Amino acid sequence: MDGLLVILALVVVPSVVAAAVVALVGRSSRRDRSRGAPVDDTTVRAAVEHLVAVNREAMAGEQRLGAAQLDHTKALIDAQVAEMRDDVRALTTLVEEVERERRQGAGALSAQLAEAGRSTRELADTTQSLRQALSSTTARGQWGERMADDVLRLAGFVDGVNYVRHRAIAASGGVPDFTFLLPDGLCVHMDVKFPLANYQRHLEAAGDVERERYRREFLKDVRLRLREVTTREYVDPSANTVDCVLLFIPNEQVYGFIHEHDRSLLDDAVREKVVLCSPLTLFAVLAVIRQAVDNFRLSQTSQEILGLLHGFEQQWTRYVDQMDKVGRSVRSAASAFEELEGVRRRQLERQLDRIAALRRDGSGSCEAEKEQFAALVAEA
Repeated sequence: MDGLLVILALVVVPSVVAAAVVALVGRSSRRDRSRGAPVDDTTVRAAVEHLVAVNREAMAGEQRLGAAQLDHTKALIDAQVAEMRDDVRALTTLVEEVERERRQGAGALSAQLAEAGRSTRELADTTQSLRQALSSTTARGQWGERMADDVLRLAGFVDGVNYVRHRAIAASGGVPDFTFLLPDGLCVHMDVKFPLANYQRHLEAAGDVERERYRREFLKDVRLRLREVTTREYVDPSANTVDCVLLFIPNEQVYGFIHEHDRSLLDDAVREKVVLCSPLTLFAVLAVIRQAVDNFRLSQTSQEILGLLHGFEQQWTRYVDQMDKVGRSVRSAASAFEELEGVRRRQLERQLDRIAALRRDGSGSCEAEKEQFAALVAEA
């Protein structure tokens, strides 16, 4: 706005002045012509030349001002362009870094996806192998024994000391998987084979109807397994067994499933003297068994300790009697020693003092000294 006002002042004002001068010269010329006076061309030419000079100076000033403004505008534009160039360079660097990080992230993500895919395939293969393994009764028994071994090891049980494997029962010929040894020759048996085929089918079923059918079939298999265990004479008091048998369920989820879908089954099992044990509950049962064994051993040890204490009491009485006898003898000897050291010593010293006195005096005959010495000896 200030530059525009300057341009108007330098261009428009001189032009107006020049126009006014020309108008005044023209009016004066017309006045003189009307009066009949001659027109002076020199004056007009001088006025025109003056006007031209003024206009030239105005144009020159305008050019200088325009050049200065152009230089200032160019400097501002150059500064803005340099700043924009720096911003564009920084933005380009940022875009390159983002692109590089994106490529690295994409590579890492691809590697993770590949690893996840490989792990999924391995898990699928393992699941398929486990499914095939558990479809066999023998494999299920081996898996149950492995799970039971882990629990027994955690409970501190030692094979051959606290339990034995696959020991046949003489009366019935049955072979339980584990037999736990209790005090007084008692024992408790445990079977680890458990039906899981229909439970797996229940988990893999696609429809609700099929899933419900396999659920009922699984619970039916569990009841049949209970009946089978009770018919193997694992509970036989005449063979020194306790009045119950343990049936190991090698999976907490299966144990919870039975609790949830057929609670009466557990009550029926207890009435049949069958205790269903999951890995956690088996640990608790083993802790009770171990505590019973320790208590029995402590009871036996207590009886032995009481017998030893009775023998110690007898020996202590004899020791005290003998010590009293020795004490009396020691006190008698001490009394005699005190008398010997006190009275007898003083008497001897008194006689020796008399003898020394006689020697100092130098009087008396040898016979008198002998008699006095004999008297002293007699007194001693």
